[in-house]
Amino acid sequence: MSSVYGENIKVSIWGQSHSPAIGVTIDGLPAGIEIDISRLQQFLDRRAPGKNRFSTARSEGDAPEFLSGLKDGFTCGAPLTAVIRNSDARPSDYEELKSKPRPSHADYTAQVKYGGFQDASGGGHFSGRLTAPLCIAGGICLQILERQGITISASVKSIAGQTEPGRMTAAVDKARARGDSVGGIIECVALNIPAGIGDPMFDGMENRISKAVFAIPAVKGIEFGNGFSCALLFGSENNDAFYTDNGEIKTKTNNHGGILGGITSGMPVVFRVAVKPTPSIGIRQETVNMKTGENTDIAIPGRHDPCIVFRALPCVEAAAALAVYDAILERKKEI
Repeated sequence: MSSVYGENIKVSIWGQSHSPAIGVTIDGLPAGIEIDISRLQQFLDRRAPGKNRFSTARSEGDAPEFLSGLKDGFTCGAPLTAVIRNSDARPSDYEELKSKPRPSHADYTAQVKYGGFQDASGGGHFSGRLTAPLCIAGGICLQILERQGITISASVKSIAGQTEPGRMTAAVDKARARGDSVGGIIECVALNIPAGIGDPMFDGMENRISKAVFAIPAVKGIEFGNGFSCALLFGSENNDAFYTDNGEIKTKTNNHGGILGGITSGMPVVFRVAVKPTPSIGIRQETVNMKTGENTDIAIPGRHDPCIVFRALPCVEAAAALAVYDAILERKKEI
């Protein structure tokens, strides 16, 4: 299972949902970068379980322990490795999954690929629990980018088709009451990324961001700028007119979402992601017994979120920060 991202920084995420620990190694960070551990912890707390009434009851502090790469609060040039101990793991909750794959989870596909040797507890390495080390790496990149004037923030656009906050929470409460779950849409905006970052074709900024964002297990779709809605417009409506503002070239609208030809235009980078409903639900579902080949059903045990959209916000920010910082480092090598 290769979980490595980046060309100029290498981010390697390791561990399983109910293993003793999870963590990340970041190779390629320049020496001398100050990391505000307190701010990083605040960022991780936004993703951590048990922080609001819509999250799983699993209780994890998610406090990273830095094993290497950090000395007196500054990067020292060595690979930076951070570990998070799993203090509330319950692998016994998932014994049934060794033979019965959960609908819309990776249990079946992992069984086929790894022949039963994978860790099925809580989804193992496929679990959303692995977004905690993603947020360590992304949280560090966010701090670095902020010192360059670049900010990245995500917000909830809708949940279960509802856009008004009260209706969103009501939809989650209704789903939870019946043992079900709901998904939603997250919008992310990156400000002050200079023009000229990224490449055409396979290494465009859309490609880089998408690859990182799809590391979040619940993400099922992504669009940039006005996305799929541009298919409903005339070219005259969709095109963004250029103009100059104090010698700086800008566009009057931002339907392109800050990226043209895979390269940033200097306008805000805007994208949205579709987050699926949490597949672990209390309602009994149909499945198969992989040992006997018989059709059966399953009631998924354990502790689960009725909606993971809220906890996914920092994960989206973290993924975008990895992509942007990695691309900026590449640009610096080119000039």
